[in-house]
Amino acid sequence: MAEKEHFSKEEVARIADLAKIKLDYKQIEKMTTDLNVINEAIAKVQEVATEDVEATSHPLQTDNPSGNVLREDIPATFENDLLTNEEAIAGAPKTEQGMFLAPQILVED
Repeated sequence: MAEKEHFSKEEVARIADLAKIKLDYKQIEKMTTDLNVINEAIAKVQEVATEDVEATSHPLQTDNPSGNVLREDIPATFENDLLTNEEAIAGAPKTEQGMFLAPQILVED
């Protein structure tokens, strides 16, 4: 396997300059660290990938014999799915006249 490539602070500063992104020294240091962590994670994934594993283009392959793993779409009836007003406000911390009570956040001048 090829030796891991690491980003230097100078490379990060140059790329930021090319992208017209202004970074101070602390941001360049953090970005350099972050990019190197990402680069190492990618290298680990590449180590795990083997030739005997078939590549996939989509997580739900159409040739998958197990089929779609999602539940069956069953339409519900409108009457049975509605909550009563009491059920809807049962868990509310404050209610008034059958409605949710919330603090006023907009004040008119």
